Order: sequence, then structure tokens, then C-alpha cells
Amino acid sequence: MTLETQTYTVTRADLVRYAAASGDHNPIHQDDDVARSVGLPGVIAHGMYTMALAARAVGTWFPGSEVVSLGCKFTQPVAVPAEGGVELEVAGEEKPGDDGLTTVALTVTSGGRKVLGMPRAVVRVHG
Repeated sequence: MTLETQTYTVTRADLVRYAAASGDHNPIHQDDDVARSVGLPGVIAHGMYTMALAARAVGTWFPGSEVVSLGCKFTQPVAVPAEGGVELEVAGEEKPGDDGLTTVALTVTSGGRKVLGMPRAVVRVHG
């Protein structure tokens, strides 16, 4: 079953807040010059923040459920412009199993490009 796509806007202010919460103050997430000096298109979102937004979508689709596992590969950076933000879209396909667990195949894109490889969640739906 196809789940309703969730869209999140990622801004530079979000990256500053995430860095403070996570302790990840790598300058590629805050300084365009540093990011470009290592071959990136500019400031990029933290990979774990991108994954957290995918988890937020799972929580929206399955409120009150238990996330048994969540995984992905970080395959493409999410470039975040200095002004405004960039949209991150999380789509999902659910497949209930016989064991009470539901597997959710995720597609996470930004600017039409997949940014997470093989993202998948497994949830135990209560109720």
C-alpha cells in the first residue's frame, strides 16, 4: 500500500539547531566555503538529520507504533541554500508481514534525486 508522501523543508537554521542537539559541528554543515573546498556543492544537511526526517514520516504514518529498525545508506548530499530552504520528500510503500511487523520501503528525495540508498523501516503497529 502506498503511503502519503511527506514533505519537509530543511533550512540552514535547522542545521544549526541539529548541530547543537547532536554535537556534530562539522563546518560542511554551516560554511559554504569549507563545504566547497572538499568538493561539495555548498552547505549540506547532516546525513543523520535526513534520516531523522525519514523516521518522522514513519511516525506520521504509524502513530503510536514501535519502530523496530530503521536503516539506509547515505548516497547523495542534500544541499541547503543560504536563503529559504530545500524540500525533502519521503515516500513509502508498506508491506504487512505475517509476524505482526510491517516493513516500509522508503524513497527519500531532494530536488528529484534520491538522497538515501535502500532506506527501510520495520514497525510493530500497536492497537
